[in-house]
Amino acid sequence: MTAIALTIAGSDSGGGAGIQADIKTFSALGVYGASVLTAVTAQNTKGVAAVEDISQPMVAAQMEAVLTDLSVNAVKIGMVSRTETIATIADGLRRFGLRPVLDPVMVATSGDQLLREEAITALTEELVPLSLIVTPNLPEAALLTGTPVATDWAAMTRQAEAIMKAGAGAVLVKGGHGDGAESADLYFDGNEVRRLSAPRIETRHDHGTGCTLAAAITANLARGHDLFAAAAMARAYLQQALAAGRDLAVGGGRGPVHHFHRWWPA
Repeated sequence: MTAIALTIAGSDSGGGAGIQADIKTFSALGVYGASVLTAVTAQNTKGVAAVEDISQPMVAAQMEAVLTDLSVNAVKIGMVSRTETIATIADGLRRFGLRPVLDPVMVATSGDQLLREEAITALTEELVPLSLIVTPNLPEAALLTGTPVATDWAAMTRQAEAIMKAGAGAVLVKGGHGDGAESADLYFDGNEVRRLSAPRIETRHDHGTGCTLAAAITANLARGHDLFAAAAMARAYLQQALAAGRDLAVGGGRGPVHHFHRWWPA
C-alpha cells in the first residue's frame, strides 16, 4: 500500500519552507504527499513580503476533498494564522479521527511573525490537545507556555511538561536556536525525557528547518514507524539536509536546506 501524508500549511513562494518543503520532504522519504493550503505568502530567502489567508470554506473544502478520497496515514499542520482557520482544521481532524504532527509556525526564520497574537490561544486550546506531537522551537515553546525563552535543559523540560498538560500526545522542543557546539532537541511523551542531539552545523542555509523536521516525522509515521523512531529518523534526515544545504546556491538570504541531498549533489 502506498504511504500517504497530508500537509495542512501555508505556501512559500521561495520554495524553501511551508507546503513546498513538506512535499519535498515527503517525496525524499518515499511518501506520497497531499496538501491543504491555509495561506499564500510572498516570500523568498530574505523575508516575507506579504501574506494572504485562504478562506475558511476553501480550507474545509480542501480537507473534505483529500480525506474522503485518499487513505491518509499521517497529517502535519504548519502555518495556521487565523482563529477561524484553526477552528476549521480542528473540526476536520475530529470528524476524520486524525491526530496530527503540529509544527506551531509562529515566526519565520527571517524573524517575520506568521501567527496572529489572538490565534496563539486558539492554537493552544484547539489544536494542541488533538496533536500526536507538537514540535516548537525555543521561541515558539516560550510563546506557547507564556514563559521566557529556555536557555538550559531544565527550562526546556518545564516547557515540554506545560505543553503536555495542554493535551499534546508528546512534545519535541527543538534546540536549534540555542548556543554551543551541540544542537539538542528534547523529546517528552509524558513518561520519559529523551535527548536527540547532533553537532551544530554552522550555516546560513537554514530556511524551512522546522517545516522539514515536522514533515519528516510525518513521513516516517506514514511509513509505519513509532513516534520516537519517527522523530529520531527525522532529526538525522534534517542534519544531513542542513549539511548539504551549505553548498546550495539559492537566493541571497537564508537559503533552504537540501531536501534531495540523497538524490543529487548541490
